[in-house]
Amino acid sequence: MSRRTSRPRATAAPRITPASPCPCGLPAAYGECCGRYHSGSAAAPTCEALMRSRYAAFAVQDAAYLLRTWHPETRPPGVDFDPAMRWVRLEILDTTEGSAFHSTGTVTFRAHYTDDGRPDFLHEKSRFVRHEGAWVYSTPVFVD
Repeated sequence: MSRRTSRPRATAAPRITPASPCPCGLPAAYGECCGRYHSGSAAAPTCEALMRSRYAAFAVQDAAYLLRTWHPETRPPGVDFDPAMRWVRLEILDTTEGSAFHSTGTVTFRAHYTDDGRPDFLHEKSRFVRHEGAWVYSTPVFVD
């Protein structure tokens, strides 16, 4: 997911605790799901897991994780979070490759959000590659 904006930075991330439901949509607590990737205690084993964790990082406004999991050749200098935007739901529509046995993969998804209370979504096919042994986000192919 490559959503960036030029609006002012948010002053505070939404309140998510380790016991909160994970924003990625899987039936696990944040601390046991994407939170362990964000903290660095585990690495995403598949490109789908990385996609889910990056979506959750947008939801909790973890810029450091987003930049750390972005391929160095396509990584922006920073991530700006739009204070009027709230990520509300992730739909994984398709995946290709991206397992422990692959070096590339894609994830097609819809990331639902509200912008100043208005619902909208981002529909994207994201490319992932292995870089120095870990899955990283490489490039988007916007679907809509």
